[in-house]
Amino acid sequence: MRDLIHLLRVILRTERRSLLRGLLLSVMVLAMGVALLGLSGWFITAAAAAGMAGIGILFNVFAPSAMVRFLALGRTAARYGERVLTHDATLRALSALRVRLLTGLLHSPHRHLERMRANAFLNRVTADTDALDGALLRLMLPALAGWAVILLSTLLLWVLVHPALALTIGGGYLLLPTGVFLLGQKLATKPARRAEAAMQAGRSRLIDLIAGRDDLTVYGQIGVATDAVLSAFSRHGAARARLDRTERRAGAFLDLTAAAMTALALGMGMALVQQGSITAAEAAIAIFAALALGETVAPVRRALAEIGRMTQAARRILPSVETEIASSQASIPAPSGSLTFDAVALKRGQGGMIFAPLSLTVAPGETVVLQGPSGSGKSTALLLAAGALTPSAGTVRFGGLDPAQLPLETRTQSIALVPQRHALIAGSVAENLRLAAPNAPDAELWQALEATQLSHTLRQREGLDTRLGFRGAGLSGGEARRLVLARAILRRPRLLLLDEPTEGLDAATARVVMTGLRRACPDAAFLIAGHRSAETEGADRCVEVIRN
Repeated sequence: MRDLIHLLRVILRTERRSLLRGLLLSVMVLAMGVALLGLSGWFITAAAAAGMAGIGILFNVFAPSAMVRFLALGRTAARYGERVLTHDATLRALSALRVRLLTGLLHSPHRHLERMRANAFLNRVTADTDALDGALLRLMLPALAGWAVILLSTLLLWVLVHPALALTIGGGYLLLPTGVFLLGQKLATKPARRAEAAMQAGRSRLIDLIAGRDDLTVYGQIGVATDAVLSAFSRHGAARARLDRTERRAGAFLDLTAAAMTALALGMGMALVQQGSITAAEAAIAIFAALALGETVAPVRRALAEIGRMTQAARRILPSVETEIASSQASIPAPSGSLTFDAVALKRGQGGMIFAPLSLTVAPGETVVLQGPSGSGKSTALLLAAGALTPSAGTVRFGGLDPAQLPLETRTQSIALVPQRHALIAGSVAENLRLAAPNAPDAELWQALEATQLSHTLRQREGLDTRLGFRGAGLSGGEARRLVLARAILRRPRLLLLDEPTEGLDAATARVVMTGLRRACPDAAFLIAGHRSAETEGADRCVEVIRN
């Protein structure tokens, strides 16, 4: 719960004014509801008493009836404004939260990002931010507005009716629903957490089933995968049933609380009227106010159904949201110059070093190739050069600066890394290329494609408008590789890190592509992890990476 409160404070800072205006309107809606019912009770009772006393002709019905109409119409208008303001502010706050969350994740350790599964991560981000929607609209704002109206009603009943009635009604509505919520939270947290976990597991398994249906069918595992999906959704249904029981019981207690407060107000009001402490009309104000205050505690029932989901979402999101970039780093210019490794080594978890201490220098315009058997640590060395990893021993410097200490924005201005696994999105070829250069004209995109020998292939199709599917479906492995290389040189990097850049290409095409890359970035320092002749022929030096 502490994480949820902390995260709500973070959200409030982005949309404070709009949410405060929405909270004010929420208070107005509830307060007008209590005032409307209390005034109506007083009006009816006072008019009846005046008629029975024979002075009905002197009773002014116009002022109370006008006030009743004003409160009824004003409550409707305030409710509309409250819905518009709070929902608009919540959507904008969650939009800013998503941006902040993704920005924080970009600054997470590289190994943490490597372990993320795309479908599970996207499901989690979507579900967690949606859960926080409920935290604002169904927990925080209703709770604050309810407490404010209960306290305000207690004060007015103290002044207009009687202190004993005011304290009884106000204390009952403050303590009993709060107790129901605290007890219900304990009972609802575990099934809510299980329901959310089962739903996420079901979604992820369903996506895996759809994405891998061909392989699953070939190996006869489609039935097993289907059963796993159904099992997850079955667990979700069982947890939801338990959560619904808790919600219904909490709702019953809240209804009993409202009924008990109304009955207590009626009994105390009758006793005070008989004692002559208050009039029957004043007692009616307290009775109908107690009845109307039931609306202020009604949201507790809905909040209990989602409290477990909200707290878990806050616990997962908060670390990424709190990730901040030091303001002093923002002014660091993009580095340039030579890349140097001085006796660099990296530990494998709690074990030994991945490779023997590595020393090298790559000057602007030079090409250095890292060689070694598979698993020797060539890809890891590229990650160290990119600043994605911090060495356990030795130093890495690019232009005299440690790339791992640079802000992400500064680092990506001058360093481009093309890993073994390409990353393409569903969309057009132009959209994929403009991830690297959003404002690049079409002519510049074609130049990059020509440098990687992909322009002829795309001109035979739909050119830059050629549509790609999920993860670049629609291109062969070699074509996808060349598209990623074209995107990298659009960055005009000062340091280009390539991990087996010609994998999937025939020897002749590989040589032409490597030549095109150097022509496109003549002054860049190239560090390549490779073993093919096309990658080593034009190199200034080859450095052996020795596995420990």
